[in-house]
Amino acid sequence: MTLKQIFGKLHLWLGLASGLVVLIVAGTGILLVFEDELDEWANHDFYFVKVPQHARRVTVDSMLHAAAAYNPKLKIVRIYAETQAPDRSVVFYAKMSKTQPWHIAVNPYTGKVIKGLNYNKRFFGVVLNLHRHLCMNETGKAITGASCLIFAFMVISGIVLWWPKRWHILKQRTRIAWKSKWKRLNWDLHAVGGFYVHLVLFVISVTGLTWSYQWMNNAIYMVFDGKPMKKTEAPANTVIQPVAAGFYESLYQQTNNRLPYKGRVTMLLPEKDSLSITVNKLNHEASVYNIADVLYFEKGTGRILKETMFKNASTGAKVRRMVYPIHTGKLYGWPTQILALIAAIVAFSLPITGLLIYLVGRKKRKAKAVKKPVRVTVPQEESVEA
Repeated sequence: MTLKQIFGKLHLWLGLASGLVVLIVAGTGILLVFEDELDEWANHDFYFVKVPQHARRVTVDSMLHAAAAYNPKLKIVRIYAETQAPDRSVVFYAKMSKTQPWHIAVNPYTGKVIKGLNYNKRFFGVVLNLHRHLCMNETGKAITGASCLIFAFMVISGIVLWWPKRWHILKQRTRIAWKSKWKRLNWDLHAVGGFYVHLVLFVISVTGLTWSYQWMNNAIYMVFDGKPMKKTEAPANTVIQPVAAGFYESLYQQTNNRLPYKGRVTMLLPEKDSLSITVNKLNHEASVYNIADVLYFEKGTGRILKETMFKNASTGAKVRRMVYPIHTGKLYGWPTQILALIAAIVAFSLPITGLLIYLVGRKKRKAKAVKKPVRVTVPQEESVEA
């Protein structure tokens, strides 16, 4: 058996084994490419507010108090506030338990809660759960992780099978015969369509491994920094004192003064009073998506204890930061999102066209076996000497 035949067998059986999962992950991926845009369009009143004349924002502390009063069972753990975007609501991320996160939107001009949403019960919450865990928690995570590994191999083996033996066949292997019969068209959609986006699909599948396997995260740091990933933890408070009125507003103002670019400020409220408060700001003015700088504030005093600027981060940390925008297509905005959308649509079609290729081939093999005459050898009678 040749190497290409071995790849063909593996491509076939691994494809059949993982096809359903790939179908689900790719199908949900199609929706998630423009998740933010679609979510904000569908829930406009949640994310946007009407800006009154001579408007003045209430303090972050007042909004935090309103969000906390929305449901006393919820614990606020993060605050999201867009700077230089006066028509945006301030969103508070809260948890009732590890599996029940909530988003609470507050009007920054009235200080009143607009609405609270159970994050997992949102449309895109369900879609994301399917995409990452198949709605099966850790079991689903293991299945999608294994399928992601298989899919990365499928892309490689697919190129091996696509590769023409002779260069004059290259033209046929690089165009889809739209006017041909459905069997040929189906093969072209699978093989040729897969060829044109194979690099994008390979990158998406490999980056997707970072959410399933810690060794993949460590590999990024080992390749670029020469050492494993180190867990980042907020520094400890040197002075512990009660939080005064206007404390979180002061953190918000300090962050925008220290980092004056347009972006989204995220405050992470620690579970322990002994840890400082982490505030990061996503830079919307950067050339690529997901560039963020981090400040650590002492709880109570509001003094900056430490700052971590993206430009000073290690190469491994920078590459790891780029994994999310590369995986989702957000790296350069709409152009790369459209590219990721096309790749996701092709990925969704591959299990379907691949299954049809297999069924057609199996039907041919059965028909050939029926038509092939069976040779029957009749033994001659042995002569018996008298």
